[in-house]
Amino acid sequence: MKTDSDLKKLLLSIDRRSYPAYTETRGTWRFPRCLLSIDHVQGDPFASPSHVSIRISGKQAGFPEEYRKNLCRRTALEDHLLRLFARALPRGGGNGSGKSGQVFSSRPGQEVFSRTALNIRPEDGELTVRFEVGFPAFGRSINAQELIRILFEVLPRAVESSLYYANIDRKRLEEAIFLADDQEAVRSMLPELGLCAFVADGSVLPRESGVSQLPMKGAIPFRSPAESAVTLHLPHRGHVRGLGIRTGVTLIVGGGYHGKSTLLQALERGVYNHIAGDGRELVITSRDAMKIRAEDGRAIKNKDISLFIRNLPNGADTTHFSTEDASGSTSQAAAVSEAMEAKTSLLLIDEDTSATNFMVRDRLMARIVLPGEEPITPFLSRIRDLYEKSGISTILVAGSSGAYFYAADTILQMDRYVPKDITKRVKDVLAGESVPEEVLLRAADYALPDTDRPYRINSALRKTDRLKIKTLSVDSFLIDHDEVNLRGLSQIADREQTQTLAAILRYMELHLLDGKKSLSRAVSEMTELLAEKGLEVLFDGSYAANGLCEVRPQEIFCTLNRYRK
Repeated sequence: MKTDSDLKKLLLSIDRRSYPAYTETRGTWRFPRCLLSIDHVQGDPFASPSHVSIRISGKQAGFPEEYRKNLCRRTALEDHLLRLFARALPRGGGNGSGKSGQVFSSRPGQEVFSRTALNIRPEDGELTVRFEVGFPAFGRSINAQELIRILFEVLPRAVESSLYYANIDRKRLEEAIFLADDQEAVRSMLPELGLCAFVADGSVLPRESGVSQLPMKGAIPFRSPAESAVTLHLPHRGHVRGLGIRTGVTLIVGGGYHGKSTLLQALERGVYNHIAGDGRELVITSRDAMKIRAEDGRAIKNKDISLFIRNLPNGADTTHFSTEDASGSTSQAAAVSEAMEAKTSLLLIDEDTSATNFMVRDRLMARIVLPGEEPITPFLSRIRDLYEKSGISTILVAGSSGAYFYAADTILQMDRYVPKDITKRVKDVLAGESVPEEVLLRAADYALPDTDRPYRINSALRKTDRLKIKTLSVDSFLIDHDEVNLRGLSQIADREQTQTLAAILRYMELHLLDGKKSLSRAVSEMTELLAEKGLEVLFDGSYAANGLCEVRPQEIFCTLNRYRK
């Protein structure tokens, strides 16, 4: 194998030559303590940066075998090391044209994800870190001296300080591993205890701002009410007390600005683990929970929404419903149907982002617009059957309608950011009142949506093996110049998740969606493939690239359902 000395000689020999000569550096080079691979070389200084990876043997890296013994621990280890590596790299631009001298690495946020940027092989501990480097240039001529500085000085410093067990803060790493153990323990306890979510006392739920996931400074720590408090015994933290939200229907009420939506937002992100210091470390929600909202204008493709919408005036069949411009109520009905298709066990709903006519109908409206003239069955009339017949719980934030009091198993009131369990008080009040006419808790003809139907494909796209994808933001991407809008999916927490969903859609379009399989079967095959072979299966080149991270099956379903082609 060629050595680092060979690489340095090669770089000196092509100095000041035309930029394409950089392609001669492609390949693997042995350095004293690692292997450096130049996997892809950019075509010119203004193109996407070159792909570089570094491999370190498990013996050299030296991380304890027990830290990679299961997926949870291994993900925490990889995440911690990636954060150290990213911090060790220089920030800002280099000298020269285009992206000269810049080093780009994944920079994780508050959530902990498995990423292609850094992987540790479970069987032997071999560590691979992937990143991008803008190969330096003067205009369009090679600046070899600057690349030598990056490859032989900058990167070795970053690697030595962050990717070898002997050189890092071992206590901090142990804390990250132990936190992951505790988070996984809570998640595994939820079904055993009949819970769908847990919020530990002392958690900090408010975020710094609407564009930041950092914890708000000076926020009031969470404190659970005695009536709903549970105490869990965790492997490392010992006994931890907190709010245990039981399966069934939970209503969160309270005045404006008292913290209702803040609690729900913390719960929707509780499907992921968070880093120490985030404030939501022990806010844990059932992994398959889905946030549901109205999405005016979204596309719906061949969905059975008849559980909520029937007898449309235009005669459209709501058991096979499609539209390119859904109304608020129709989009929310489709979202619930899609969540059921994705095998969710918990719906998270905020009245503020819901269609009013989907959620409830008041007495006067029901008298003016007669039942036979109204195609919408409100969510209120299905919420009990969703739980009792399909095992789907709901956590609902409400502030304007009291109708859901009659359907709730648990009622929490947020009062100055502190929750109170007011279930008994509300039930005592309701016991002395007759149920209002508009509170029909069980509409007739409850049936699961039909999801066993072929998912149609765009056959024109399958004529080519290359479908270009481009991530625009955390909530949208392009595939073959068509935008897929994910703005209604608030549980997407990272731009790399969006990039991964785009890659999954491309892969499924080319390899799995044959026009005969149901969406459920296709997504099941995709998730099994990812579990067996990892995210690397999505790459269409000869190397695994930086920039993808784990996603849930629920978001795969939602992405495919919003693809207009």
